[in-house]
Amino acid sequence: MNIYENCPTLENENFVLRPVAKEDCEELCAVYGDKNALPFFNSDNCHGDNFYYATTERMQEAMKFWDYSYENGWFVRMSIVDKAISKVVGTVELCLRESDRKGILRVDVRSDYEKQDKLVPIFALIAPKMSELIGCNDVLTKAPIYAVERIEAIRQVGFAKYEHLITGNDGKMVYDGYWVLG
Repeated sequence: MNIYENCPTLENENFVLRPVAKEDCEELCAVYGDKNALPFFNSDNCHGDNFYYATTERMQEAMKFWDYSYENGWFVRMSIVDKAISKVVGTVELCLRESDRKGILRVDVRSDYEKQDKLVPIFALIAPKMSELIGCNDVLTKAPIYAVERIEAIRQVGFAKYEHLITGNDGKMVYDGYWVLG
């Protein structure tokens, strides 16, 4: 499967992951305009972007960049829809590091979803499928030490603390706080 030719829709009991749509903009503003969620977003290697998009215009700009990145095979951004309320509550990003064939999984959710019971089904839905979807050997995701509910969630899904630093695209910056599923 080539995710850049056909991005699938994934579903479990709680959530649907599907390609981001223009209609998601307002609900994504509630995610990326949530200052309490901001500290949990992984902006490593994103050229200074902190993913704080408090206006519709700024959110639309980000979504256009996500589309451009998908069209160029850089990364895939998918909306997370909570089936119980039929609303977009976050996104996942899948990216392949060509240098070591490791997949990077970013999970950005509203602060009220930064809970173990909400995160487990999201990570369990996407993380095991990343090898098939983007051709990675292992999956890396970031969880800062203060993200206690996220850490418990990813442990429950099978992630373990990654003992290495991640080098950025520039070869100079290094990042820590990663967990690996492999």
